Amino acid sequence: MIQAVFFDVGGTILDETREFATWADWLGVPRHTFSAVFGAVIARGLDYQEVFRAFRPDFDLTAELARRVAAGDPESFGADDLYPDARACLAALREQGLRVGLAGNQPEHAEATLRALDLPVDVIGTSAAWGVAKPAPEFFTRVVREGGGDPSAILYVGDRPDNDAAPAMAAGMSACLIRRGPWGHILDMPDVADRCLFRIDTLDVLPALVARHNAAGG
Repeated sequence: MIQAVFFDVGGTILDETREFATWADWLGVPRHTFSAVFGAVIARGLDYQEVFRAFRPDFDLTAELARRVAAGDPESFGADDLYPDARACLAALREQGLRVGLAGNQPEHAEATLRALDLPVDVIGTSAAWGVAKPAPEFFTRVVREGGGDPSAILYVGDRPDNDAAPAMAAGMSACLIRRGPWGHILDMPDVADRCLFRIDTLDVLPALVARHNAAGG
């Protein structure tokens, strides 16, 4: 039985298209060129920061985030960047009596921003606040703790087989892969996908899938 559902943030409930576009503008790179390099980096299984280093070899994300703040152009997101199906999905799962949380790799400013969105969730956790990032096992240990302590009763939902589904299942949780965003469409790991409890293209279908799973006794 699923008693808690935790969601990755970027690429899962949050559409990062505009955020990536602002980085292209900041680097002075055509947006389509930035997107092309992004896709190539994902396809090769590299860290996404290699995208920035392709245009600026000495790129340091922490330092660059500070520069953007100082320049009055901080990295940010808001309600308009949520995928249209996100809020309703979260609310529907809570209405089933489930514990619902967000847990993703996000910078320091993200947790306050997520809280300001007033999403129907019980837990908001970020790598910056927790001091550990996916796919580290310690991140998913924290998810288990926040989700009630029983990994077999937790479903983790994300767009990445490498950072989301595989380590969640290694921690004893069930996983759901959503196919959207750069990683969801480019990074193909059939051995991971085949072990996921659900594979979906939209969050609209998730509450019914969870309800059906629980009604069948898990």
